[in-house]
Amino acid sequence: MDIEELLTFVEVAEAGGISPAARRLGVSKSIVSRRLFRLETELGIQLLVRTTRGAALTEAGATFRDYAARACTEIDAARETILPAGDLRGRLRISAPLSFGSTHFAPVIAEMARRHPRLHINTYYSDHVVDLIAAGYDCAIRLGYLEDSSLIARRVGTIYGTLVASPGYIKAHGAPETPEELLNHQALLQGSEAWQFMDDNKIITVRPQGRFKADNGAALVTAAVAGLGIGMLPSGLVHKYLASGALNPIMDRYPVRPGGAYVIRPPGHHPARKIRVLTELLIEYFEQNLHFAELNH
Repeated sequence: MDIEELLTFVEVAEAGGISPAARRLGVSKSIVSRRLFRLETELGIQLLVRTTRGAALTEAGATFRDYAARACTEIDAARETILPAGDLRGRLRISAPLSFGSTHFAPVIAEMARRHPRLHINTYYSDHVVDLIAAGYDCAIRLGYLEDSSLIARRVGTIYGTLVASPGYIKAHGAPETPEELLNHQALLQGSEAWQFMDDNKIITVRPQGRFKADNGAALVTAAVAGLGIGMLPSGLVHKYLASGALNPIMDRYPVRPGGAYVIRPPGHHPARKIRVLTELLIEYFEQNLHFAELNH
C-alpha cells in the first residue's frame, strides 16, 4: 500500500473534497483522484462518495480514515529518526485554539515553517476540543486547566486571566466584590464552565449563569465591550481594551486562577522531533511576550 495514497485519502477526508485536498498537497485534482482510485481498488471497497459539494466518507471510509491517519503519523516519526539533525520533513498536523491561534500562535507556527522548508504544516483552528487520536492530529495547543486523560502534556507557558466588565455594565448593575456575588450577575460564557478564583492559597469555584454564550473568546470580548455582562477572559485578549478604558478589571481581591498553555500529544515513548521543536518555539514565545501575563505580574 502506497504511503502517498494513504496520505492523500486522509487529506481528502479532512478537507471534505478533492479540490481542497489537492490545494493542500500541492498537486493536481487528477493526481488526487488517481491515488484514491488505486487505494479503493487495492482495498476492494468504496471509501468516499463523491457529491456536488465535495466528498463524504462511507462508513468503511470513516473507520479506515482513523487507521490511515495514525499510520501516516507513525511513518513520519520513523522517517525523522533517520534524517540529519535539524532537518524536519514530512507533515505536522496541529489543532490550535481559535481565540488565540490566529493572533498569538500562528506567528510561531509560521516561523517554524520558515525554518524548515521541507516540513508541511497543517493547522486547524477551533475552540472545540478535538480527539487527537481519532482525528489523526500529531499534537494540539490547549489553554486553561487540563483534565485527566491518557494524552501527554508539556506546559509551555502560563495564561493569566482577569474578570472584566464595561463601564456601562458597571454603572447599570454594579460590580461584584466576591465570587458568590457573581451569581447575581450576567456572565458571558462559552458553555456551562466553572470559574475559579484565588483567595490566598485557596481555590474558590463558582458556576455563574448568563444569557449570552459564544464558542470563542474573541466573541466574548466583543460582548463584554457591548455591556452584555461580565467576562472571565485571558489577559492576552483584553489588555488593549483595558488600556483604552473600554473594559474595567473588577473583583481584584480574588484574582482569576492562572491556567496553562500546553502542547498535547498522543501517548508514546518519545515525542516526534517536530513536536519537540514546536514546543521549544512556543516556550520561547511565551518568555518573550509578557502581555499574556502583564495584568498579573
